[in-house]
Amino acid sequence: MNRILIFALGICAAMSLSAQYSKDSPLVHTYSIVAYDPETGDMGVAVQSHWFSVGTIVTWAEPGVGAIATQSLANPAFGPQGLALLKSGLNAEQTLKAMLIADEGREFRQVAVVDANGMAANHTGAKNIAEAGGIVGENYAVQANLMMNDKVWPAMAEAFEHASGSLAERMMVALEAAQSVGGDIRGKQSAAILVVSGASTGKSWKDTKVDLRVDDHEEPLKELRRLLKVHKAYEFMNEGDVAVEEGDFELASELYSSAESMFPDNLEMKYWHAINLANIGQLEEALPMFKDIFNKDKNWRTLTPRLIDNGILTVNEKDLKRILKQ
Repeated sequence: MNRILIFALGICAAMSLSAQYSKDSPLVHTYSIVAYDPETGDMGVAVQSHWFSVGTIVTWAEPGVGAIATQSLANPAFGPQGLALLKSGLNAEQTLKAMLIADEGREFRQVAVVDANGMAANHTGAKNIAEAGGIVGENYAVQANLMMNDKVWPAMAEAFEHASGSLAERMMVALEAAQSVGGDIRGKQSAAILVVSGASTGKSWKDTKVDLRVDDHEEPLKELRRLLKVHKAYEFMNEGDVAVEEGDFELASELYSSAESMFPDNLEMKYWHAINLANIGQLEEALPMFKDIFNKDKNWRTLTPRLIDNGILTVNEKDLKRILKQ
């Protein structure tokens, strides 16, 4: 046994995180993917299961470290334990080997690891419920157990390899592919996507790129897909807020407009777009928007004068009166 593995086993023992499948292991039979984006360095994990709140058990990731999926008769300790091993300098394969050696319930486990260099590894124990299996590809691993058929994980791998867009989008496509060929034999209940940056800044709110969960839903993947779209729109909104703070109202208007185009019926998005149009001298374009917003919810009219004192709305008194008359 090499020194690295001995060191890793020492960490496992010191953390005292191994779980006995008979009493401590949630029955999270499911399909999942862990993956790395070589262009951005982002790492992530995505999952769907016929189990309540699957994201609280299966999905683990840390910026600059890696991502882990622990499922089947899941050992939740594999999450924090695996991340600690990766942080100590082990790669994905070494981390997985160390955790399995230290776990007496390893044959009941299904677990996958991807590290900050894109190496991926997974394990499907012999006592997983059929159909069960997994595939390790370049920068990703897919795995599934208790499936309708053995087409699920190959479908995930093919879909991920041919998908485009952000890492979250590509993992979403993989989940949808799994469902399209049969998915979990028991049906659907919850899903989750977690994406973190490849390098840690120490700012968790910045380094966690996506953290979405659907805990209990008849169509968890459809709901997760909707939330992913909302997440993207509010990324534009958040960037627009930063632009406002920096006094760049032209940029803020562009960003708010991008968000609004995704959800044209969202009053929040339309309102801030209108505010910024007013700020950059395009009041005539903004007035019909204010009218539509105020007619649907009068509280937005009440809010508007409050934006003058802190400089978020920069129009003069005459133009403010015009806005409020809408």
